[in-house]
Amino acid sequence: MANIASALLILLLAAPAAYAATTYTVGDSNGWTTSGDYTTWASDKTFTVGDSLVFNYGLSHSVAEVSKDDYDSCSTSNLGKTYTDGSSTITLSTAGPMYFICSTPGHCGNGMKLAINVVAASGTPSTPTTPATPSDGGSTTPSTPSGSSSPTTPSTSAKSPPPPSRYTSGATSILYNMMLGVFLVLGTTVAMLC
Repeated sequence: MANIASALLILLLAAPAAYAATTYTVGDSNGWTTSGDYTTWASDKTFTVGDSLVFNYGLSHSVAEVSKDDYDSCSTSNLGKTYTDGSSTITLSTAGPMYFICSTPGHCGNGMKLAINVVAASGTPSTPTTPATPSDGGSTTPSTPSGSSSPTTPSTSAKSPPPPSRYTSGATSILYNMMLGVFLVLGTTVAMLC
């Protein structure tokens, strides 16, 4: 009986390791510099909600989160969260694309920019897509606008829903799953000891 309890205790202690996030050092040992190739650096990595990016850089640089348009054009007019401390850790809290640049003039244009795609962690609920309900009581036939002689064809391109807010965290569901596992193991242990 003691062996079973010991085995369950070891399992309980090892369970959180299954949920460990990965910490990526951007540019590896070279860090965040104007001589880095961050497209190649990111190409063989899978970034998951809960992972972290560590940017190590000199004080003449920065890390700024930007939109795709600002990333593509290296624009610094709409910077999101900006870091300037020389060693910045950014936790990836939502699934979807993320874009980073150095806001020092000329640095982004010289390649100091990073684009990644963050995927949902296993066990992280995805946002369901709800089909739109027709506004005319259920009819799916398009109506003819007044003054028009032929019916219009609805657009076939579907818009995807906006990504979840950057302020929600997949860490909540990971913590929930860890706690559920802890309670299941403890409940099993207590049941076996009785």
